[in-house]
Amino acid sequence: MRKFDNYCSNLAVLEKAYKEDIQNEFIVSGIIDKFFIQFELGWKVLKEFILYEGSSIGKTGSPRAIIKEAYHIFDFMDETIWLHMLKDRNDTSHIYDGNLAKELAARILKEYIPEFVSTRENLFRRYKDIVGEKQFD
Repeated sequence: MRKFDNYCSNLAVLEKAYKEDIQNEFIVSGIIDKFFIQFELGWKVLKEFILYEGSSIGKTGSPRAIIKEAYHIFDFMDETIWLHMLKDRNDTSHIYDGNLAKELAARILKEYIPEFVSTRENLFRRYKDIVGEKQFD
């Protein structure tokens, strides 16, 4: 499944953020940009699996509706974290303060990347026959 492959590939790059200096504004900006892309890939891959499960909510374009439905279908989903990610994704274009950007980067590292990883691993376990071979470690 192409969307899942893209989700995994982008996440592999985002995970490299743990090795970077989040005091560097350029690095912080890159982490936030990669997070934005990862979130977009995340809710869209959830949408695909929701459609696969037969939910008509998967036909909507609303990230909030997709996240809420995913929470009902997938027992591994942390709805609160995903909804916080949605809010942060929506607010990223309004971050002009360097300290707020560093706070978001820290949240990405502490909460969001682990949730993306958990989602990847659980989706793989549940749909390995659909998504193909494991392409991450």
